[in-house]
Parts: sequence; C-alpha cells; structure tokens
Amino acid sequence: MLPAALCLACTTSLLSTHVLAFSLDDVASEAKELLDKPYAAPAANLPSELRTLQFADYQKIKSLEDKYEWADSKTPFKLSFYHQGMHFDSPVRINEVTSTSVNEIKYDPARFDFGDLKIDKDGDAIKSLGYAGFRVMYPINAKGKSDEIMSLLGASYFRVIGKDQVYGASARGLAIDTALPSGEEFPYFREFWIERPKPEDKHLVIFALLDSPRATGAYRFILRPGKDSVVDVQSRVFLRDNVNKLGIAPLTSMFLYGSSQRSSKPNYRPALHDSNGLAIHTGNDEHIWRPLNNPQNLAVSTFEVENPKGFGLLQRGRDFAQYEDLEDRYEQRPSAWIEPKGEWGKGKVELVEIPTPDETNDNIVAFWTPDEQPKPGEPMEFDYRMHWTKDERAQLGADTAWVKQTMRSAGEVKQPNLTRKLDGSTALLVDFEGPALAKLKSDAAVTSNFSVNDNAELLENNLQYNPATKGWRLTLRFKVKDPKQAVEMRAALVEGDKTLSETWSYQLPPNTVTAP
Repeated sequence: MLPAALCLACTTSLLSTHVLAFSLDDVASEAKELLDKPYAAPAANLPSELRTLQFADYQKIKSLEDKYEWADSKTPFKLSFYHQGMHFDSPVRINEVTSTSVNEIKYDPARFDFGDLKIDKDGDAIKSLGYAGFRVMYPINAKGKSDEIMSLLGASYFRVIGKDQVYGASARGLAIDTALPSGEEFPYFREFWIERPKPEDKHLVIFALLDSPRATGAYRFILRPGKDSVVDVQSRVFLRDNVNKLGIAPLTSMFLYGSSQRSSKPNYRPALHDSNGLAIHTGNDEHIWRPLNNPQNLAVSTFEVENPKGFGLLQRGRDFAQYEDLEDRYEQRPSAWIEPKGEWGKGKVELVEIPTPDETNDNIVAFWTPDEQPKPGEPMEFDYRMHWTKDERAQLGADTAWVKQTMRSAGEVKQPNLTRKLDGSTALLVDFEGPALAKLKSDAAVTSNFSVNDNAELLENNLQYNPATKGWRLTLRFKVKDPKQAVEMRAALVEGDKTLSETWSYQLPPNTVTAP
C-alpha cells in the first residue's frame, strides 16, 4: 500500500569534511535555521518516462544487491535505495556519517536494474536525479541473507518489521491537522544522516530533518532488529505557525473487515486487516482495547490520557485460518506499540477511521495529541520507544486478561419451540481470555462492569464461562434508538473489587447495518 503523502525534496544539507561527533543537536540546529526562513516547497525533477509510471512498472525498478551501500563491508547492515518515480517525484538527500566525516551518498543509476523499462541510464535527465528513500537490510531470518527490515519512503512515513514478520502498519514522524475540514498537512523528511555501523554493531543510528509549511524538526532513530524490532525515537520539533491538532508518534494502518464487521461481499478471507484494534495503557494503569471499524463516514474517537504509558495499533490473531491469505500473510503483520519516555502531560489518544472500499488504502490513524499546543518557535521534545512485535499482549502484564475477539451479528431471540428468530436487534459477543481467567474455577463470581450510552435499548447482557478457552464470553443484544448516532459501550471483567481484564471499549458507528 502506498502512503497518501509524497516524498519531497531536500534543499539544505549539513556536510563537512572533518567532524569529531554528530548528534541530534546538529540536526536540531538545521531545523532551527529552517524555522527562520520562509517555507520552500521542493521542486519535482522527474522526466516524463518516470513520472508517468504505473505502480506495477515502478516495482520493476530493483536495487542491485551488489550495489547496496556497505555491500563490501563486514557490517550486517546494508542500505538499498528507492528510485524516484510515479508520485515520488522529488529526491531526499542521504548522508553517511563516520567518526571523521559526513558525506552525501550520491545517486548512481548503476545501483538499479530497470528491467524492461525504456530508461536511458546515461541520459542527463536520469543522472541528475536522486533517491526517493531507502531501505535497511539485515539478516534477521537467516544468517548471511539480507532481509529488508525498515523502509523510509514518502513524507515522514516509515515501516519496520522483526523476525518472521511482513510489513503492515506504518509510523510517521509527525501528523498535523489530521481529519480536520481544513485538510491535513504532511511534514516530510527532507534529509537523512546514517551512521556507518561497525561490524560488531547490533543497532543502526539514523538522523532525519523534518520540514513542512508549519513545522520543522530533528529526529534520531536507533533501530535494533530482532524477534521484536525496536526503534528508540528522540524528537525535537518546532512550529513555524499555529496548528489546530498536533499528532505525536502517529501510526497508520488498514482495517477492511473482521469478526466485528464482516465483509459486505462474499470473500474467502474471514478477515482482512493490518491491525484490528487500538490499545491504550493509561497513566492510571487502565488498559483499553478498542476494536477498529471501517465506517460509512469519517469517524474520530478521543481518549483522555494524561502521561500515557503506551498506545498502539495491534494485530490480534496469529492463526493462518483467521485470514486464509497465502500471498499477504496477515497473521504475520506486526503490532506497533508506542512506549513514551518521560511524562508527556495532559492530552488525548486520538483514533481516526476512514471509510475504504478495499485493502489498498491505509484508513486508520492513531496518535497522541497534547491539550496545549506549543507556541510557534517553542521547542517540543517527545521521546519514545517503538515495538514492532507479534506478541501483542506483552504490554498487558501477566495478571490482565485480554479481549481475544469481538463478534457482531444480527440479534435473535429464542422461541418456545427452541428455534431462534431475528428481532431487528444487534448482537455482540466478546471473548475474554488469559492466565488470570484460566486459573479461576468455572463457577467463580466473575461479573462484567458494563456501561452503554443512551442511544441503545439493552435487551440482553449475559456473561458465561467458556470451557473451550477457559475464559468468559460476554453476550450483548440491543436495539439502536437513533441509527444516525453511534452506540458506545464499555466492559471489563471483575471479581469482587479486583479488575481481571482490560477494558473493552466498543463503538457501533452511525448508519451501521446490523446484519453481518
């Protein structure tokens, strides 16, 4: 899937022939200099044969393995590059940092195989191009075989994977005015500096300079590949002008349908999503699980969270049978979890859900937004750790049960002859499971702490032990009073005064068809 924003050009650089050290402060100085200048949009420089490429043709341009940066070194990290093409029509500057120098990695068409495309590699128009972005290669699955583990392409988007994972959710450096009527602004990374790793290094350091009409910023990423890949992020952001909504540590993903919202058309795949829920760990230690929707209209949900301990877009469900897709392998898509460093203050985790007819669009966005926006020119510092993992329950701890699945169907009522009749209601079945529940007896005094807004007439609220999972199933049946308004529900399992599970926070969007 392609990000909505485009990769833009670099107009400044930070180069020298002799340096003793390179740090985030150096990039922050560049960001401050940009702050004092009028914003200059980058100019596209693509010849027509590259600008008019279709996606399938753009994919034919391959980075040659023997031309990877550091291909002749003993470091396990290598760099390959994205060629300019299609809407990736402006170059970014990419530099290598060593202990003694900072040097630009110059564009070279000899690094690429253009397949059957009619490209004149020796023409002046091609030689004057640059790179649209880059990939980090590392032998994460098999020794001696370089796997792509990180991709940076388009605006400030990047993706990361760990062992036995495939690309799914994306991250961004910064989001501005997402889902507002005024339109979203997409800051972009205009220049990168990458520290040349030593042969023994197990991490890679990447610096990035961010720019946009209303913001500049400096970023430092430390990538640590593994079973779960981790990225430590330091950010220093400056606003050129006031913004209405600032999105910190934004994540982007795709949700088309799943158990909580079945496909409207026959499909052999039971579920199709990169992520199926937003998880939040609040400052007061509540864990929240919000199943995702593919709504009929744009939907924005906010969760008041002061000093968040974590949030992320997770992919719950690792069984192939849940997806049945041999090509895209949705069960291998990583969950993306943000772990803030330090206190971020008062703010909200915001979830944006955008209608989409197919899986080619990233229609889910989540980020944290501060209650008080900084004034233009004031520095903002937000540091955090990103986890790209298939262990989507790791942030819960051993004593907290989780929501395994949310299932939605048309509601039905039992008849005296034991048949069932649809009655125009909606039914939700929520399965909770985990060690905290499995150790309880089937007749334990487990109840649900449940609430619903006034747009629903509750017809059934039933909690029962599930012997198949050694968990509990909550069954809810209700009628919507005003179909043009959303229904909001929350539920958590308790035993006496002890909370056993995370909080299930569900929204039935407006104008939702109740039948699956």
